[in-house]
Amino acid sequence: MGKLIEMARRFHDDENGAAMVEYSILIGIIAGAAILAIVAIGGWVSGRFTGLCGILDGKGLTATAGTSGTCKATTGTGT
Repeated sequence: MGKLIEMARRFHDDENGAAMVEYSILIGIIAGAAILAIVAIGGWVSGRFTGLCGILDGKGLTATAGTSGTCKATTGTGT
């Protein structure tokens, strides 16, 4: 009976598992925040390039004399 009580006492005093769970939760929160930030920044950059493409569409000059360049915002290509 004394061995069982001693083992229960050691198990109760050992906090390594609890610390590992806390660090795992913290890492998960940080990873989630990083993913949200990357997605938000990606959407913002995409919107900026789409707007820029709309502004520049038909206003640039190409290598062919007398023709103006085009910009397709949906595909991200232009001439």
